[in-house]
Amino acid sequence: MDDTPMERQQSKKSAQNDERDPTYFSYYAQFVHQQNMLNDSIRTSLYQTAILSNSSSLFMGKTVMDLGAGSGILSYFAVKAGAEQVYAIEASGMADKIQKIMDHVGVTNDWLKGKLTVIKSKIEDVERLPKVDTLISEPIGVLLVHERMIESYIVARDRFLKPGGAMVPSMGTIYVAPFSDANLWSQTMAKVRFWEQQDFYGIDFSPLAKDAKDEVFGQPIVGGFDARILLSPAHAHAVDFRTVTKEEIQDIIIPFTWVAQYTGLIHGIGAWFDINLGGYILSTAPHAEKTHWHQVRMMLKEPLAVNAFETIRGWIRMVANPMRSYDIKAEIVTGNTILSDPKRDIEYFNRNQTNNFSKRTGEWALHEQTYYFDQPPPEHVAKPEYAGLYQPDSGNSQLDALFE
Repeated sequence: MDDTPMERQQSKKSAQNDERDPTYFSYYAQFVHQQNMLNDSIRTSLYQTAILSNSSSLFMGKTVMDLGAGSGILSYFAVKAGAEQVYAIEASGMADKIQKIMDHVGVTNDWLKGKLTVIKSKIEDVERLPKVDTLISEPIGVLLVHERMIESYIVARDRFLKPGGAMVPSMGTIYVAPFSDANLWSQTMAKVRFWEQQDFYGIDFSPLAKDAKDEVFGQPIVGGFDARILLSPAHAHAVDFRTVTKEEIQDIIIPFTWVAQYTGLIHGIGAWFDINLGGYILSTAPHAEKTHWHQVRMMLKEPLAVNAFETIRGWIRMVANPMRSYDIKAEIVTGNTILSDPKRDIEYFNRNQTNNFSKRTGEWALHEQTYYFDQPPPEHVAKPEYAGLYQPDSGNSQLDALFE
């Protein structure tokens, strides 16, 4: 029987992902990148605390799988926590480095003897392995899902975790909130202005201006930012790694409702995540301690004006792409503007809705991320108006407290 169009499309995506794998695994085979992650003290120390603190319930005498083991750090922690046997699954050349440590057991690291087995393979290619009691991993990328390792985490869960077995992490939560940052928007737009020149050494570049704007504003900006630029509390979207399906993680729709705390301009959507490590929460929020994941900002081509206490509605849709990442679309509306179906083409609604003064849409390629790090204002001037946010005339002590 011939494959259906859907099956052919999935097969094509899988083949494209396989083409990306050599570059992906080559990146993680390098010491410099493993060192960068290990030196993220928030990440490494919280994983250590979570594993050792859950020793008696999740690791003592247990069989454990460490998926995407990298340097092997989580495997070592699991052995320290009393695991009977740990299978370190790593597809990159770092598997050989873990094995070098194991080959040196007897000289140093005696406590690892007979406790750790290295398997150099993608989990999708592992055919036979005993079921494990506990599955540990750090399958997280920018905005939780970048690099698409969570899909492999799901494969490991479905194929090799015993019924009722534990997962560390067990959940992740994506947070989205509107932000105002005129300076960042202006700097982004300045990159577009270059291509609006009509006489650059006698060349008219302006026919390229729209394409340049699409590209520049379609690049998510990764880096830390001051939480005080947010116009409202964030909306949370939970992803339960214990139950989510591979299909669900490949097409994520996040509907949201925000209530503006200030009058100002929404220049884009700020986003971050946290993960639950056996009851310990690793947060990448702008008000939390810095991690190597930072936060993400997605800029709108045109800011949206809002008033304090105004309701803002919208959605974000994240669809997995062959670049081990996601294509992101979003729509934001105010007032009585009709919110479109996230499963329809945004351009369709742009063409068929005239009152766009109260609606903004955006499209971003998460794998095309760029980097920018804010310099927070001096504390003595760090008031809402510094960020272009204006409080209601009646005053609001709760809002004042955010800037104290």
